[in-house]
Amino acid sequence: MRTLNIGILAHVDAGKTSLTERLLFDHGAIDRLGGVDTGDTRTDDGAIERQRGITIRSAVAAFTAGDTQINLIDTPGHSDFIAEVERALEVLDGAVLLLSAVEGVQAQTRVLMRTLRRLRLPTLVFVNKIDRPGARSDALLADIRRRLTPHVAPLTAVTDIGTARAGVVPLPEGRRLAEALADVDPDVLAAVVDGPEPTPDDLRGALAARTADGSFHPVLFGSALGGQGVAGLVENVTRLIPPAPVPPGSVAPGSEPRGTVFAVRPGPGGERTAYLRLYDGRVTARQRLTFRRREADGRTTEVRARATRVDVVGGARTLTAGNIAALTGVAGIRVGDRLGELGDRAPQFAPPTLETLVVARHPEQAAALRTALLWLADQDPLLHARPATGGATTLLLYGEVQMEVLAATLTQDFGIEADFEPGRVRFLERPAGVGEASDELPWHDLTRYWATIGLRVEPGPRGSGGAFAYETELGALPRAFHQAIEETVHATMATGPRQTPVTDYRVTLTRSGFCAPISTAADFRGLTPIVLRRALDRAGTRLYEPYHAFEAEVPPDALAPVTARLAASGAEFTGTTGGDTAWTITGELPARRVREVELRLPGLTHGEGMWWSYPSGDRELRPH
Repeated sequence: MRTLNIGILAHVDAGKTSLTERLLFDHGAIDRLGGVDTGDTRTDDGAIERQRGITIRSAVAAFTAGDTQINLIDTPGHSDFIAEVERALEVLDGAVLLLSAVEGVQAQTRVLMRTLRRLRLPTLVFVNKIDRPGARSDALLADIRRRLTPHVAPLTAVTDIGTARAGVVPLPEGRRLAEALADVDPDVLAAVVDGPEPTPDDLRGALAARTADGSFHPVLFGSALGGQGVAGLVENVTRLIPPAPVPPGSVAPGSEPRGTVFAVRPGPGGERTAYLRLYDGRVTARQRLTFRRREADGRTTEVRARATRVDVVGGARTLTAGNIAALTGVAGIRVGDRLGELGDRAPQFAPPTLETLVVARHPEQAAALRTALLWLADQDPLLHARPATGGATTLLLYGEVQMEVLAATLTQDFGIEADFEPGRVRFLERPAGVGEASDELPWHDLTRYWATIGLRVEPGPRGSGGAFAYETELGALPRAFHQAIEETVHATMATGPRQTPVTDYRVTLTRSGFCAPISTAADFRGLTPIVLRRALDRAGTRLYEPYHAFEAEVPPDALAPVTARLAASGAEFTGTTGGDTAWTITGELPARRVREVELRLPGLTHGEGMWWSYPSGDRELRPH
């Protein structure tokens, strides 16, 4: 039996979780339909997810269709959890992008489609809620072509759309499909232009090939609640989306397993369950495994463990290439960890840039709050947490909704009430040049540290984080002293001369010495920040602020005031396109001005404007 790992992606409230329930129910995986409103769905199993009616973490469920096992990954839809979506995309064979026939193409839908097209992930578009009042088909197809991608064609049509009698009928392969495929398939184009006309078999083959390479997107209509069109969706998923190829020899005994951890769920007693997608080899319970991760400062960390349980999605006893399993008993594992060697499959998402300070509402819970936040951050590398003064904790997040969910998690799972300060955009520093400093052993001054340290600070490659290197012999110091210096260097760089984190640096140990048996690791931990700050002052730093790429769609009469507002907010424009019905403005904007523009847009466009943005790196802060 072959396996397909399929993601369901959509804007909030388009019906992702409802579609998952329908697929599982129709194929016998569950015995009754759960509902978002009733809070008893299979994949939204967290208390907060049930209460809010939104998906926060990726979840996995499986069903069988003919000779294919389909593993469904139900992903978040809110923009604050876009990183969770992208982590799931890494392990998918294909995707179903869900739209509402009523609301149509929404801002997050466009973000998702751009990501799917960039990854060239095979994607089918499913238009949900055809039985709701206000549902559209032809007009919505025009919106899809204009605002998502022109390379689409419907495989089904709707009867009695917008009523409880709505139904779905298949469309025959013909000239309509041939003309759509001709834009992306040269063989079909030649047949359409020069003849003979492509046969239905020719078109089915071209449709499968172009869907598989991510250049074309079939559109199907239906209703997750009513079940219309869902069988056709499954038929086309199994027909048009190919499973990932299994490397030769990957199933042989002794072959090196290679995979990615894309989700981690807490369990009772603090035990974690990690979802692993395997690409090569096989994994069984009690097998020795080595997971690797690249830390934010550029270092590689290894986690060696034996999973006490390996529960393969679908019920198999052994996890083989192409499948997913839930691993338990692997301490210290995180989302994004790689089984085997680190590769180039890392998802392309920017780190969070919204910083907030979290304080316990009741002072006696300050220590418990810090412990809980550090524990949550240890599960999720995108949730950066570090201690602050006065028992507070500094967090990096993506948005206000994520902040609200975290507050609810602290209350419900840990019994801690916490207050979050308003989020502020975090700036970064980078070394501007090269600086060196050193300090010698205090042979005659017993009030100083018993250590000799010399450090050189210089810029590192963009995006490298932080790196530590040696010019001294590794055996010149005991291992504990080397470790104390390196760990303290990275900890000290968390706050630079301008009171913001320093990144993309390279620190080299140029001199070292100790006095046995007087010197201790504490001497090196105490002296390292003094020498490092001196070297960093000599190197100098430059301040950088995060930027967002944006796209605004506005009516024609709002083009001038919106562009004026954007320009006043420091936007740099990359394009302005449109016509009689709407204009699309693209560019980049300082992240600290994004919220301001979002709040002003409805008033400038009479409520008709649409806005979306996402982190797009940073730039040196301009002098005012």
